[in-house]
Amino acid sequence: MTETPFRRARSEEQRAVRRQAILDTAAAMLTELPVAQVSLNELSRRVGLAKSNVLRYFESREAVLLELLGSAQREWLAGLAEEFAAAVDDAAPVAERADRVAAVLADSLAARPVLCDLISAQAAVLERNVSAEVAAEYKRAAIANVMELGRLIGERVPELDAHRAGRVAAGTLLVTGAIWTHAQPSAAMLAAYEADPQLAALRLDFTATLREMLQVLLAGALARG
Repeated sequence: MTETPFRRARSEEQRAVRRQAILDTAAAMLTELPVAQVSLNELSRRVGLAKSNVLRYFESREAVLLELLGSAQREWLAGLAEEFAAAVDDAAPVAERADRVAAVLADSLAARPVLCDLISAQAAVLERNVSAEVAAEYKRAAIANVMELGRLIGERVPELDAHRAGRVAAGTLLVTGAIWTHAQPSAAMLAAYEADPQLAALRLDFTATLREMLQVLLAGALARG
């Protein structure tokens, strides 16, 4: 249980501390549970507040998770330039650089399963139970994150102008969410794969599939130049 040194948050500073405690608790839950299993009831129990009190800080479970998605994306982007610098040779031919960018993106995202799970739930779940105000705030932050990802991609593949690099960035997040969903089969699907080797060929490896799709995305964006 996350505890704060006060029972009631009376000042703005105390409210900020309690709000952050809710976010930290939800983030910890996501290391144990998939997004679909993170409930407001359990979050309230772990943070040590009544559900009605949690709702004073966030209007819904989805609002909490949307904020965590935005912060997880910013944290990922903050370290991505260094990952690119370590793996992409700026003097290499453009096709080789593009393939390395795709590989870095795939490996980096695969190392962040919570981020991938949140991305996969964004449109179908997290954006469905929030107010227009919360939705707009999230979308403004999301646009900034996509622009930053596009800038980082463009630094390594300057043959892409800002518009095409931005399209690749947006496509990266869309493809990540789709592949993550399909790469997390249910228990029934796992049993079917084990029972029938022909079906097992349909099981996706997240990292390899994402890398291949991003290579295609980058090659297509370059070809359209």
